[in-house]
Amino acid sequence: MPAHRQPGATPPEAVRDALSPVLEGLGLLVEDVTSSPAGNRTVLRVLVDAAEPTAPALSLDDVAEASRAVSDALDATDLMGSRPYVLEVSTPGVDRPLTEPRHFRRNLGRLVRVDLVQAADGGTVEGRLESAAESVVLQVAGPKKGMTSQRVLEWSDVARGHVQVEFSRSDEGS
Repeated sequence: MPAHRQPGATPPEAVRDALSPVLEGLGLLVEDVTSSPAGNRTVLRVLVDAAEPTAPALSLDDVAEASRAVSDALDATDLMGSRPYVLEVSTPGVDRPLTEPRHFRRNLGRLVRVDLVQAADGGTVEGRLESAAESVVLQVAGPKKGMTSQRVLEWSDVARGHVQVEFSRSDEGS
């Protein structure tokens, strides 16, 4: 066992590094890894998402397959040490902040609120996400009801984004 860690105290980066190649084989990527004590056990949470930005949301079957692959990969190593652990594999929820361009690309067409960095004006902009390539392009509400305009935000002006929950979209013809 490496001298730099105690049993069960594996850094999340080491777990991420071990799981990334396994999940890439399934077309997935490791979004986040967290570890927290829970009594005499450790709870290891692994968030996975589709590697391809245009891929549909992961199904329960996709998450179950990822969970089996993660469990098998961890069982084949001593990363978790001898301490018992509980493994939770899931996808990021709608409340996950959008902090990387790929997060924005996964949410094209959705209503988002973008927090701007202080240099941009420190405020927020809300609109429908049209593009997330060279810049963030939002369709924002105009001065009159039913009017919209396009707002282009440079990546350097974007602090983070948040998907806004919509129970019915006005363009879906409820």
